[in-house]
Amino acid sequence: MASPLREPQLDALMTFLAAARLGRYTAAAEVLGVNHSTVSRRIAALEEAMGGRLLVRTAAGWDITPLGRRALAVAERIEASVRELAEEGGAVQGMVRIAAPEAFTSVFLVPAMAALQARHPALAVELIAATQRVRQNRSGVDLEIVVGRPQVHRAYATPICDYALVLYATPAYLAREGTPTTIAELARHPLNYYIESSLQVDELDRAIQALPASPASIRSTSVFAHVEAAAAGAGIGLLPDFLGDADPRLVRVLDGVFSHPLGYWAVTRDEGPRNPVVAEALSAIREHIAALPGKG
Repeated sequence: MASPLREPQLDALMTFLAAARLGRYTAAAEVLGVNHSTVSRRIAALEEAMGGRLLVRTAAGWDITPLGRRALAVAERIEASVRELAEEGGAVQGMVRIAAPEAFTSVFLVPAMAALQARHPALAVELIAATQRVRQNRSGVDLEIVVGRPQVHRAYATPICDYALVLYATPAYLAREGTPTTIAELARHPLNYYIESSLQVDELDRAIQALPASPASIRSTSVFAHVEAAAAGAGIGLLPDFLGDADPRLVRVLDGVFSHPLGYWAVTRDEGPRNPVVAEALSAIREHIAALPGKG
């Protein structure tokens, strides 16, 4: 006769919840303030108590088993109940990790999270500024903001806002080098943009496919380097319109002739929308952008 299963401990269940959401034991350990071995030990104890594997390693990373989804549902109900007790005064607590492109992080994400944290001082926020394609597996973030509609499995994706890549230069540069009136005339002007070999986002790569080859120019992995290169008179910058229009040093080039429309999308793993902290963060981002002129 099989021995009765030991009752799962609450700390083991909450540890599993963190690991399931973040996809890495190390990330869960950081959030919980414990070490990697503690996370591994707790999850192993929970699997022993429940009589099977909760997480399995696949080619795409950690995946949750059917038994794990049962444990996840229980853990989320407990989390919601505990949070309900703690949030009678409207407070949200815990940690949210968000990865987003550099420009989005600085212009939209930081002020949105500052406002959210002002309302909920117990909420910790970690922002990872990175312009890259969406991750195909859980990799330590709760929410990702990416350029273009993402193609990813077992994830929830929703549009956040639209923008465009537009050409900008200083009046002094245009007076010195001439103002191009056609796309073909751009061939005489250095184009400040991303380093082609390091560009990971297809939508950003497509933006320059309609433009002629550029003379030697300043290229960078940082969008703010593109802005500063254009502002320093080093050529024409291909910039997000919300950065270029806001910079008094720059004017549009070929306005009405060239513009590459893009959009930001938010991506969460399948557990993400049920995480109240992630839901609050996503709501705060939407509210902040909707309140901006021309974005609402």
